[in-house]
Amino acid sequence: MVVVHEFGHFIVAKLCRVRVEAFSFGFGPRLFGFKYGDTDYKVCLLPLGGFVKMTGETPGQNMDVPVGGAEPLADDPGAFTSHPRWQRMLIGLAGPAANFLLALGLMLFYFGFINEVPSVQVKTTTVEWVTPDSAAAEAGFQTGDIVRSFDGVANPTWEQVYEHFKLNANQYVPVTVDRAGKAVSFSLHVPAAAKDDDFDVSDAGLLPEIMLGPIQVKDVDAGTPAAAAGLRPGDKIASVNGHAFHYVTTFAAYLQTTKNQPVHLVVERNGQTIPITATPENQSSRWILGFTENTPPYHNQPLGFSAAWKKSIAFCSDNSLLIFDVLERLFTHRVAVSQLMGPVGIARAAGEAAEMHGWLPKFYLAGEISLNLGILNLLPFPILDGGMILLLLIESGLRHDISINVKERVYQAAFVVLMVFFVFIIFNDVSKLPMFVHVKP
Repeated sequence: MVVVHEFGHFIVAKLCRVRVEAFSFGFGPRLFGFKYGDTDYKVCLLPLGGFVKMTGETPGQNMDVPVGGAEPLADDPGAFTSHPRWQRMLIGLAGPAANFLLALGLMLFYFGFINEVPSVQVKTTTVEWVTPDSAAAEAGFQTGDIVRSFDGVANPTWEQVYEHFKLNANQYVPVTVDRAGKAVSFSLHVPAAAKDDDFDVSDAGLLPEIMLGPIQVKDVDAGTPAAAAGLRPGDKIASVNGHAFHYVTTFAAYLQTTKNQPVHLVVERNGQTIPITATPENQSSRWILGFTENTPPYHNQPLGFSAAWKKSIAFCSDNSLLIFDVLERLFTHRVAVSQLMGPVGIARAAGEAAEMHGWLPKFYLAGEISLNLGILNLLPFPILDGGMILLLLIESGLRHDISINVKERVYQAAFVVLMVFFVFIIFNDVSKLPMFVHVKP
């Protein structure tokens, strides 16, 4: 993502004939690279970002004398500050634009050439089960409800419901559901734990219906309650104590409420219906029966260019608006700064996405990161691209350059703030690692 971002700056700078002294992946000491023309293409020790260094870009540098030259950079046609402000703004915009194009391209490729879809799709946001005494149960959710509005989002997907849980930790959100054809409205208190990285809507007591049909047993572990009860690979669990569950996660959540009480299963086997009773056992503080389900069947259904384009645009616009929503809630203290994620958190998220089934989690995360990088760099904060563009706009309005001394002070102060913020984010990321979470009281 960083390479693409910096390449956006690089290519437009080259087109504007600005001298690019370095194109770097990473910071700190140079590890290796090569020089071509005026530019040193290099990889540095700390892979936490990258940069493009242009002659005269740093405030005050335009008064220096270039190496091997005799003329001040103020008179150097290759210096960044020697070019019109509109060209410098284009160079600043090019980095974020490259990230937006990358996100769009990734999703266009996914929808146009992959587009994994469940063989049997649930097209409504339907609640499969509600955990008793949970936040969802206390709010008024019931099994079979179809979510029609959540925190102002009409007909949301479960992904959007999850996103707005994260945005409203320890707050109330308005909800409207379709219950047997009638609209029912109420308020849901989102648990404070929603700000945690590992939070899921099931932690609030909502178990989504994400597939149809009975739970299909793939394997039964020897010596477990499932094996003792006679459950076999290939069985289909039609109901559990009268509840028609379609997904093993819902079944597992249900077992945590029944604990060690026997559960009565209705199993379909070779065209016959067989009743089975099994008593869950406790393993690592979880009540289990001891079987695994078949992976939900998926197939690729690539879309035509027009449909893929529309879905890709919708992905970019929805996630871009979500970022602005997060920022707005951050400044109004409705989202904690501790919920932000830095390089360590992104690495964890990438690892989790890599372990998930299919390509969608990988493309989705990559697109989100690219959009985040583009939008955050457009914020009007000095050092960031948006800050540079803001200063150029101010200078355009004033019709003269801002004093070099003023720019230097602004950039120095901004650098200190940015470094403190970066250290905080890194510390916040590290403190969320499992090895540290487990030692918290």
